[in-house]
Amino acid sequence: MHRLGPHGEIIRLRSKAVTLPVTHTRLALMQNLSAPAIILASSSTYRRGLLDRFLHDYETVSANIDETSDGSLDPESLASSLARRKAEKVSSTHRDALIIGADQLAVLDQQVLGKPGDHAQAIEQLLSASGKSVAFLTAICLLDPVSLRRYEHIDRTEVHFRQFDRRLADSYLRHDKPYDCAGSFKIEGAGFVLFDAVTTDDPTALIGLPMIWLSTRLQELGYLLS
Repeated sequence: MHRLGPHGEIIRLRSKAVTLPVTHTRLALMQNLSAPAIILASSSTYRRGLLDRFLHDYETVSANIDETSDGSLDPESLASSLARRKAEKVSSTHRDALIIGADQLAVLDQQVLGKPGDHAQAIEQLLSASGKSVAFLTAICLLDPVSLRRYEHIDRTEVHFRQFDRRLADSYLRHDKPYDCAGSFKIEGAGFVLFDAVTTDDPTALIGLPMIWLSTRLQELGYLLS
């Protein structure tokens, strides 16, 4: 580096290394870490992804219950029952933790749609939904060790599918590979290419947990800072 002196001469300058202060930014915690532990009674990566948005510390424990239905319950009652049984199963070995149990059912023409498992089943599931509406029932159950109470809720989201053919269904499935999702699509992926509209009170419910309801309850119970 250089500059000109008062008589036009060149003056060479020595450069100095400048050390700037380093600022470490940490997201403010919303979770009250002095409250009891929180356990998600599920191994779902989708539900974990939702909890990761605002919880700093929690565990996951798979409930491993028999989800076979004898057909005696309507879809809403069945979803609620499964969420409750999952929470109760995990709570039986983790009495001091708040347990979050959840379940989701997709219902088309009064029939519960299972997870397709493979490409061929997913194609048939999507084609059966083309031009129709599918109801997604997302049930959640909280078991609180402090109040010793159970809190339950069910969200109903209506997905209105546009008319589409096998070519679009096949192309979409090869893109998102939603073979572990009831309804054969991922709303967090490119599933929107199949929709005309989605009617819901809570957009996160379609992913697996009704987060508006859950965050409200956790704040009321003291698990989130207010």
